[in-house]
Amino acid sequence: MKVLFLTDWYPTPERIYHGVFVREHAKAVRAAGVEVTVLHAPGWRAAPARAGGLREELDPGLTEGIKTYRVGHRAVRLPGPLRRLGTALSYPNYIWSVVRACRRLRAGGYRPDVIHAHVYSAGVPAVVIGKLTGTPVVITEHYTAFPRRTLSRASVWMARYAFGNAAVVMPVCLYLQRAIEAYGIRAHFVIVPNTVDPALFHPAVDRAASGSGREEPHGRRLAFVGNLEPSGHKGFPTLLAALVLLSERRTDWHLDVVGEGPTREEYMRRVADSGVAASIAFAGALPKPGVAELMRSSDLFVLPSRFENLPCVIIEAMSSGLPVVSTTVGGIPEMVTPRDGVLVPPDDPVALAEAIDRVLTRAGEYDGADISARALARYGLAAVGAQILAVYSSVLAAPKASRT
Repeated sequence: MKVLFLTDWYPTPERIYHGVFVREHAKAVRAAGVEVTVLHAPGWRAAPARAGGLREELDPGLTEGIKTYRVGHRAVRLPGPLRRLGTALSYPNYIWSVVRACRRLRAGGYRPDVIHAHVYSAGVPAVVIGKLTGTPVVITEHYTAFPRRTLSRASVWMARYAFGNAAVVMPVCLYLQRAIEAYGIRAHFVIVPNTVDPALFHPAVDRAASGSGREEPHGRRLAFVGNLEPSGHKGFPTLLAALVLLSERRTDWHLDVVGEGPTREEYMRRVADSGVAASIAFAGALPKPGVAELMRSSDLFVLPSRFENLPCVIIEAMSSGLPVVSTTVGGIPEMVTPRDGVLVPPDDPVALAEAIDRVLTRAGEYDGADISARALARYGLAAVGAQILAVYSSVLAAPKASRT
């Protein structure tokens, strides 16, 4: 079976984390025995490029052995108050560039059995191509704009068109499905979660053998992985406030911050002025193997997000055997049980400090091997790959008239 992944979001040399969850799905499908090709078409708001220009990605760190192509489109740039109009006019160019790129792939002999789009905006050209070629289309949705209710009217129309013409729509969690339905959008939904590579994210057999554990004076090692953005999406300001409170109770901890973003310098200044600067280190953006190594040498993963769907970093932390302290937002309560950690309300540093203290104090009650085994049973490449393969098989087995 051949499947074309068509996506707006995918890792690039400039943004190695961007859409990394799409690549993980591609790896899961490959693990299920499917031949996967990725066509990455950065969204219509992307920088101008030659329309329909098709380029194969050759960096093995980005492709991880999956054949990957990039396609550009010509964005329309209008000044000042006409900027939104220019963005709207760019979308037809984006669709046309994707169609042309797919025609080039077909001319070279590549004809997929299924088109698997990721995110509704890529679902629109996927549906157009599917109608032109008679190829069934499925869509995985990841976007937090649905539960945040921030979609424009045009985006709602696009989502309705894409989902309504897809054979199956796969939200990554039930929370996201309900948020999509709250817009009045109907589709054939099948929940398929994000995934994790157990070859990378697994518990350390021996902390000392991992070679990256901290010396005893630093105490317990906490890990935070997330983008450092002005919205505070991942809740770092709340985490910093919580750690200041925690330091009044105990100082046997050290936090590693993995991530980049426009507010990194601001957050570093806040940490320098916080009184706990000696206990916090900024590691910048690490590639996946670096994140996995850090998790294996950590004792607790903390992600106090303000909004989410199904964050991959929590799956990766649990696969690494770490207990988790996070928030009761999005699909996180679908992931983290009391056996895996503690959840608290968002934007609540007092509750967050208490949760971190409680987990560190009761660390012996969390069985890392058990946490990892449960995570892999739900989110491992094999488990998720089997779910996606079942969707493909059901779509291909259905009569053509019932595929949309």
